[in-house]
Amino acid sequence: MRTIGLEEHFVTEELAGYGAGTATIAQPHVWAEASRRLLDLTAERLPGMDAAGLDVQVLSLNSPGIQAEQDPSVAVGRAAAVNDLLAATIAENPTRFSGFAALPLQDPQAAAKELERAVTQLGLRGALVNAHTQGRYLDDPTMRVVWEYAAGLDVPLYLHPANGVDSAHVLTGHPELVGPMWSWGTDTASHVLRLVFGGVFDDFPDAKLLLGHMGEGLPYVLWRLDSRWAFHDHRGIELARERPSEYLRHNLYITTSGVCDAPPLLCALLALGADHILFGTDYPFEDMATATEFLARAPISESDRAKIAHGNAELLLKL
Repeated sequence: MRTIGLEEHFVTEELAGYGAGTATIAQPHVWAEASRRLLDLTAERLPGMDAAGLDVQVLSLNSPGIQAEQDPSVAVGRAAAVNDLLAATIAENPTRFSGFAALPLQDPQAAAKELERAVTQLGLRGALVNAHTQGRYLDDPTMRVVWEYAAGLDVPLYLHPANGVDSAHVLTGHPELVGPMWSWGTDTASHVLRLVFGGVFDDFPDAKLLLGHMGEGLPYVLWRLDSRWAFHDHRGIELARERPSEYLRHNLYITTSGVCDAPPLLCALLALGADHILFGTDYPFEDMATATEFLARAPISESDRAKIAHGNAELLLKL
């Protein structure tokens, strides 16, 4: 069965320094090995894919990517350069790789144009966004132009975690909770809800948002969101659709990246449906073979397995 992974990271020597904040989270030897693998696009990656039975990786620039750059003009140039490199890598390995563009969201107009170039000229399949951009989230009014272009091009934006602008007080004294083990997930889920309540999906009803790590916990809370929306003071915010869950079931697609466990997969299937779940490994931070073996053995129907493994990616990304 063909298997396509949608959260498969890389970095370049020029951009590796942006990940210094992430380096402080991981154990030093673990980060050193992950950093080495991030810099490799083919030599170890392709044999690893073969050994794991992973046919295609949809490559994306590792967190925090271009969004850590302070200078908008530098961000624009570096995004174009890394997207050109990614397109060239795909052209050399067209049956094994596809890709998501990096966007210079420091300049939303330039980011929208770069998305258009990446899709129409370079053949990339959307873009991956690493959390916030200098404190601005994707519901910011200035970002509407990016959503306009993504919707017009019919490509998804993949929302991926990164270090937050700040740290919640509840985490004070517990640095072990800061990062991908906990805080990144809650930050990213909150970012998604900002899009819902910020009206992004009312403005662009068919926009497509991808979210990794089995949906960052959101599939578990759909009923609760609807129940408490009926309870809360809306504070002037009204949605075009009756319930928050309607947006998540329609606009949200999730991947299995970084979560090789049957219970959350079964919950996601019940909550969102098989058409909205895709496969990912979170390479090199998770093991490719562990991820493909998990999908092969998950207690789900063969038709759902095929959708998750490749069918949904082929439809969503036009692969």
